[in-house]
Amino acid sequence: MDLNQHIDRIIHSAHYDPFQILGVHFSGENEETATIRTFQPHARKVELLIGNASTEMARIREEGMFEAVLDRSSLADADLDPFTYRFTIHYHSGFVETVNDPYRFLPQLDQDDQYLFNFGTNYRLYDHLGSHCAVVQHVAGVIFRVWAPNAEAVSVICNFNGWDGRIHPMRSLGGSGIWELFIPGLQENELYKFRIRTKGGNFVEKSDPVQFYGELRPKTASIVRDLNRYQWQDHEWQENKRTVAPYDRPLSIYEVHPGSWQRDPADPDRFLTFRELADKLIPYVKKLGFTHIELMPVMEHPLDESWGYQVTGPFSITSRYGIPEDFMYFVDQAHLSGIGVILDWVPAHFPKDDHSLGHFDGTSLYEHEDPRLGSHPEWGTFIYNYGRKEVSNYLIANALFWLDKYHIDGLRVDAVASMLYRDYARREGEWLPNCYGGKENLEAIEFLRHTNSVVFNHYPNTLMIAEESTSFYGVSKPADVGGLGFGFKWNMGWMNDILSYFSKDPLFRKFHHNALTFSIMYAFSENFILPMSHDEVVHGKRSLIDKMPGDLWQKFANLRLLLLVMWMHPGKKLLFMGGEFGQWTEWYCKRSLDWHLLEQNDLHRQTMTFVEALNAMYLENPSLWQQDSSYHGFRWIDLEDRNNSIISFVRYARNREDHLVGVFNFTPQTFFKYTIGLPTGRQYQQIFCSNDTVFGGSGADENAVYTPVADPYAQADYRTTLKIPPLAGVILKPC
Repeated sequence: MDLNQHIDRIIHSAHYDPFQILGVHFSGENEETATIRTFQPHARKVELLIGNASTEMARIREEGMFEAVLDRSSLADADLDPFTYRFTIHYHSGFVETVNDPYRFLPQLDQDDQYLFNFGTNYRLYDHLGSHCAVVQHVAGVIFRVWAPNAEAVSVICNFNGWDGRIHPMRSLGGSGIWELFIPGLQENELYKFRIRTKGGNFVEKSDPVQFYGELRPKTASIVRDLNRYQWQDHEWQENKRTVAPYDRPLSIYEVHPGSWQRDPADPDRFLTFRELADKLIPYVKKLGFTHIELMPVMEHPLDESWGYQVTGPFSITSRYGIPEDFMYFVDQAHLSGIGVILDWVPAHFPKDDHSLGHFDGTSLYEHEDPRLGSHPEWGTFIYNYGRKEVSNYLIANALFWLDKYHIDGLRVDAVASMLYRDYARREGEWLPNCYGGKENLEAIEFLRHTNSVVFNHYPNTLMIAEESTSFYGVSKPADVGGLGFGFKWNMGWMNDILSYFSKDPLFRKFHHNALTFSIMYAFSENFILPMSHDEVVHGKRSLIDKMPGDLWQKFANLRLLLLVMWMHPGKKLLFMGGEFGQWTEWYCKRSLDWHLLEQNDLHRQTMTFVEALNAMYLENPSLWQQDSSYHGFRWIDLEDRNNSIISFVRYARNREDHLVGVFNFTPQTFFKYTIGLPTGRQYQQIFCSNDTVFGGSGADENAVYTPVADPYAQADYRTTLKIPPLAGVILKPC
């Protein structure tokens, strides 16, 4: 290819390495001639500045290619080493500026980093791809890098160049598929995109897949952002997290959609920033006694109604709630208040928006090309190609990114079931079997195992939580014994059974008694979290309180009983916002919770008091969390009294002397002298009752003490009698 052909390619934005023509080039037997070129399509003239000397460059092509040819012997060695020249550009508009030449800087990405990315193990990929403020050869600017291996050419478009894709073409770094360009003079907060020329000669404009910040929807430009400025204060929390495993510790999670927990009362359409939420939400969660906040996805997404699950910027905090430092402040304040932060993470799919990852370089890069593998029929989204090492590296690095840059304590992985099976939500003929003829997605399984292994290696005791609804073996078992390697799994079976049971009229509950007891059959097969999540209070499913049968008093009594059973059942806890005070309406992502209910009816305020007391009891009693995933932590007393719809069981700490007995009445009938079994002959004191008047109930035998009789009953060696209020649970503790 001759010089003119190279120049033609640059003029038409079709060159894979503009550095071959632009910048400084030496020629001659002793490299005595220096030729400097720049492409400035909007310039009237360009002057070359070397030291204090200015030389007007020749326009060698009408389209705006300028050139200067110098005798190197006439220059001081320092003048062109390391190429310290600049350009003064005179535009047709009359504007004049002096700039450094982006095409005089050598590549900045190490070969090792390129190799590790292509091998799938560059776990700090976010330190290399994307946009990064940097100083190169004493010149400040921004380095841009993007992976687009099938592109014919890539350029940076931004305000700095008038969004003209001809001005800042990037350099291909060869077989890695990464493109790079350092643009001097650019600063933080610059808006930018990548303009990609596909093999077919078409141009597409894409947001940066590794952007750290972006414009507020519906705008889609990426924004240069430095994430290393915030001064963290949570050192003690971070150190404690590395040394204390979560499995035998209390875990009571408050799930929040940050855009609708509260909104600005003076402007209901305005989201609160994370800095504002820190000052409101964190004290609220602390008062109620939850140990963690789980946030629905906070990554950038174009559609509010997707709740954040249609992610277009996996590395970008959404601009809806402020700037990155606002979210860092939120996490920091949570940690200083003793509260962990969990994020919903969505590696299962991504939306088809034109500016996003789909067909990124004109080919199916992040997704499978075959729609039977790469397109999700249920959500209308693309599915990541987990078998491609660069794609799995991208996602694993993304998981680590949130733990590293934002000090997150855990990731709840969304829609794991959809990742595990190739036939998920597909009819016959709409999916392809794996290499063994099965339906399992072997690449996704390996990706999940790899992710969990890497996360736990870098950040021990991270809460890696799977939302997984099938009977797939060993979701929360280590990968080296055939599991997926998660720390916890949502117990979807328990959730469906218990909500189905509570929706029944108490008169008929005895016919569905198995729904209360069946979960113990598998309760210790995984490290379970019991979820009452956002998914259960939308799309016509009704709010928790509205699912409950009976009159107003009975609805609230049922809700208290449901939560008490949940907190006493083996497994960690998760409750979606609004459930703690009996939100009547279904959750809607564009409206604040109905906080006015707390002023309108005492039952709502009393329910909140109940949740606060419930969490306090939970935190104070190791029997409720120390052996959550072991059958040693649970024992039935009586699961057979279906005619009265009453169950009773014991929860044990590792020290079996430390235990609680729970008795639960799922009917509106009061049992005045109900016989229950007790595991020891010690006296027992009632420490909690969901029917307490403080909670809106009709009354409890406060501090009542019971002396067992050595007479076996049900599955216990001792018995006593007690009063069991209607639709209530009573908790006893040995004195």
